[in-house]
Amino acid sequence: MLERFNESLGKLIAKLGEWLDALVVMLPNLVLAAFFLGISIVAARYLKKAAQKGLTKTGANGTVVSVLSNIIVAAFMLVSLFIVLNILNLDDALTALLGTAGVAGLAVGLALQDPLVNLFSGVLMSVKDYYKVGDLIETNGYFGKILKITLRATVILTPQGQEVVIPNKEVLQSPMINFSHNGRRRIDISCGVAYGDDLERVKEIAVNAIANDLKFNDSKPVELFFNEFGDSSINFTLRFWKRVTAQADYLEAQSEAIISLKKAFDKEGITIPFPIRTLDLGVVGGLPIHEVYPPEKIFTRSGKNGQANTKKQNGEVVNN
Repeated sequence: MLERFNESLGKLIAKLGEWLDALVVMLPNLVLAAFFLGISIVAARYLKKAAQKGLTKTGANGTVVSVLSNIIVAAFMLVSLFIVLNILNLDDALTALLGTAGVAGLAVGLALQDPLVNLFSGVLMSVKDYYKVGDLIETNGYFGKILKITLRATVILTPQGQEVVIPNKEVLQSPMINFSHNGRRRIDISCGVAYGDDLERVKEIAVNAIANDLKFNDSKPVELFFNEFGDSSINFTLRFWKRVTAQADYLEAQSEAIISLKKAFDKEGITIPFPIRTLDLGVVGGLPIHEVYPPEKIFTRSGKNGQANTKKQNGEVVNN
């Protein structure tokens, strides 16, 4: 028993000696690996600041800048870790680590597919001109101003004050109208004038009312098109362009145009008719109503049998 113990103790001492020898041999590599790792940690701090500064210049929002800079630093440190393991001649550990990272990455990717898609969609949106905070847009059936773009969703503030949260994937993959990107919008005014008005004069008065009273985009002229014979009016559309980006400015310009148009028509005697319906029984090719129903034939029902009982006195019809 004692001999067996001594034999095991001898093997342990030999093994420890081998480890000590390997440690002494690996000591330069350990020093080099520790030095490289320290340099990498210090470099990662400067790399993060540089990444944040560069990403900020692209117009990305603060949340996206922070996440992207952290991703860049994490990738840099991962590469540094692989180099350290290679310096230490831990190739087997490096291979196992890469295999484990691949399997884990696949599992995480499948489990977090939608969040990751929304994440990268938000990153892409943050660097494009068409998705800026404050822009007035219409997408996925919602109209409003971009309030913020997070890593998961885009928040739109509607003109009524409600906040709509739409996943970034839906915003990026769906058609979108940006009313602020060009810095100008076309304003359309629909109106009608009476059939008896001179249409050429109406057009001149309406166009001058906008051109003289309102500040509009001089590069595009004021346009007026008659487009419909209505029930009580001849309808037209007046349109002009104005440098507006906010919905309130658009509505204000539309209101000012209506006021100017109404004042000009009132001053020049142009009629904006009410929606009315006229019954004209004296149409061309027919008989006037006084010939179809002369006064002497007009009667009211009286008597028990409901028969006409009329007589004429001094040229007037009298009902009995």
